[in-house]
Amino acid sequence: MIADYKLSPATNAEAETLNDKVNSFVAQQVSFDGDTEILKDYVIKENGLIIAGIRSCFYLGECLAINVLFVEESHRLKGLGTLLLNQAEADARAMGAKMSHLDTFNHQAKDFYLKHGYEIFGVLENCPAEHKRSG
Repeated sequence: MIADYKLSPATNAEAETLNDKVNSFVAQQVSFDGDTEILKDYVIKENGLIIAGIRSCFYLGECLAINVLFVEESHRLKGLGTLLLNQAEADARAMGAKMSHLDTFNHQAKDFYLKHGYEIFGVLENCPAEHKRSG
């Protein structure tokens, strides 16, 4: 019965526990031996301040997920995004990646990713209203 359970916001440690549980389940379902996820994060600094960065995850020995790629507006169109993306992709290829994926909003970097060889495999319309989210 649902009344027997308590719903509460997860702490960071509890959220990590959830990730561990999902990773364990996935590892049982997929023929894979090794680290389920390997985080590949980089930053670019100017005068000690972060002006750009990428958060990515190499997972299941074959896939790279780009979770965040950000460049401060004043530093855009200088090749920093390309530098970060190339590094994450090179790391993943060296570990055996066969594919890379991400999602982005139409008002973000869709054209940047298309220029770098990514293809749209799906679009969420009105996510949020009057915007599109592509993957």
